[in-house]
Amino acid sequence: MRLTFYGGARMVTGANYLLESEGEKILVDCGLQQGGRYCERQNFESFPYDPKEIKGVFITHSHLDHIGRLPKLIRDGFKGTVYSTAPTRAFSELLLGDSESILRREAEREHKKPIYDKQDVRRLMELWQDVPYHEEISLGAFKVKFYNAGHILGSSFIEISAEGKKIIFSGDLGNSPAPLIKPIEYVHDANYCLVESTYGNRVHEPRKQALGMLENIVEDTVKRGGTLMIPAFAMERTQDLLFHLNKLVEGGRIPKIPIFVDSPLAIRLTEVYKQFKQELNKETKEFLESGNQLFNFPGLKKTLSSEESRSISKIKSPKIIIAGAGMSQGGRILHHERRYLSDPKSTILFIGYQAKESLGRRILEGAKSVEIFGDEVSVRCYKKEIGSYSAHADQPQLIRWLREMRLHLKQVFVVQGEDDQSAPLAQKIKDELAVAATIPSLGEKLVL
Repeated sequence: MRLTFYGGARMVTGANYLLESEGEKILVDCGLQQGGRYCERQNFESFPYDPKEIKGVFITHSHLDHIGRLPKLIRDGFKGTVYSTAPTRAFSELLLGDSESILRREAEREHKKPIYDKQDVRRLMELWQDVPYHEEISLGAFKVKFYNAGHILGSSFIEISAEGKKIIFSGDLGNSPAPLIKPIEYVHDANYCLVESTYGNRVHEPRKQALGMLENIVEDTVKRGGTLMIPAFAMERTQDLLFHLNKLVEGGRIPKIPIFVDSPLAIRLTEVYKQFKQELNKETKEFLESGNQLFNFPGLKKTLSSEESRSISKIKSPKIIIAGAGMSQGGRILHHERRYLSDPKSTILFIGYQAKESLGRRILEGAKSVEIFGDEVSVRCYKKEIGSYSAHADQPQLIRWLREMRLHLKQVFVVQGEDDQSAPLAQKIKDELAVAATIPSLGEKLVL
């Protein structure tokens, strides 16, 4: 069995792994590289393998850095089957349709052809098959199972067996227990494991502190008469925030002020949650059984149209604006940042990972000014971060997940992280679990 790292190696994004056995080839994930202009250019490059030779693709979850090049794979000749959980398929269709226009604009800027179009997305969905957790799939030489990764709704880590060996692809592991979704699962007998390391050298604040921290940030911003800007990923982070804001509003713990969800994609994704209520956790089900509505409470306003979005500026502060994109690399949040970053009464709150070179990362690390839509904007507002809203496991959670399989593990491959996160995690795995751990390089090929 041969494993090649065609993405996610020494980088957070672009997950793409090729597994070969008995002359057959499958992929795990096929994502976009995100974060900076150089990464975006790499998305236009040809695949380093022949898509026509790939028998199937197994998808861990619906974030674009794991699914974003699937339509390009179709365009370049893939005719196999794509497998994932049902929520992942539903979310992916919306996310890929939304990103098509963004990628088209990037292509125009780079004077290149778009990597895919809406027709490629439609063809992809025709080849996409839903798979329940724990149901074994046989595909040629491979036997495959999906387990709950606790990262976002429908997320999975994937167990693949062939030639008497078993390998786990972690995808993104969740910061469990999380709002809304069920907790991460554990397995015990894998021989090899690819483990993500987005926060491989970090310890999050306890999840239970997130609600109180959010309450304090809202109250402080309201007292100053400012605007709270929250760049939020449309998938999961926005829904987690809404769930907590609902609790704070209904419990009378924050003043009644306008709360805007200024993201058409987030609004559409939020509706998908209602289709998969059986996948939500016990706390959320009890919340709904008590007569509450999911993502609907006094003061909440969802702005779908551009005209509605522009009208937010006419609403007097204090107010809360939740908008994409999560790293401030595009989307409606940029319009609000251009208006309010220079306001010392306002606050920008980061609740998700900010990749190197992203606008969000520069603001978070203390940039005095940033360029938005060609304008130089001073950064004078308060900057806050709540790490426990991250959907990614931190170092103790990653070690705990690996510990369950340590007696059978021959080697761990530390992926999907920057060097300052991957290297400490690899060392921790060696020291605490007594398991070999390496950080593979892009394009590296191994015989298992």
